[in-house]
Amino acid sequence: MPTVTMERVEMFSACHRLHSKELSDAENKETFGKCNHLNGHGHNYVWKVKLRGEVDPVSGMVYDLAKLKKEMNLVLDTVDHRNLDVDVEFFKTTVSTSENVAIYMYETLKSVMSNPSVLYKVTIEETPKNIFTYKGK
Repeated sequence: MPTVTMERVEMFSACHRLHSKELSDAENKETFGKCNHLNGHGHNYVWKVKLRGEVDPVSGMVYDLAKLKKEMNLVLDTVDHRNLDVDVEFFKTTVSTSENVAIYMYETLKSVMSNPSVLYKVTIEETPKNIFTYKGK
């Protein structure tokens, strides 16, 4: 069977503060600059999910898009209009960089998918100029 790559895109808004408990306040300010502001800052993120797999001969699909939309929404509910550092357990112990947001979104989606073996990668666009991709381990 032919292998096809498919992609679905969603958006979410969230705030965070780049701050590592492993660094002093001065080191955090030096490392993260204005993104270390005490009250945080926000982004309108673009989340791209790419699946890759064989086309099912019966359904003609790699993955049911309606199912993927529901599964992605389960993940979006954990981050959309949230303070990542306060509202998402993962970021209470992990710095909420966009690299780590990509890892969180990938791993959380993988955990709710009915067939996670087709999950190829996720991309987080923090801004049109700052884009982060994670393919899993």
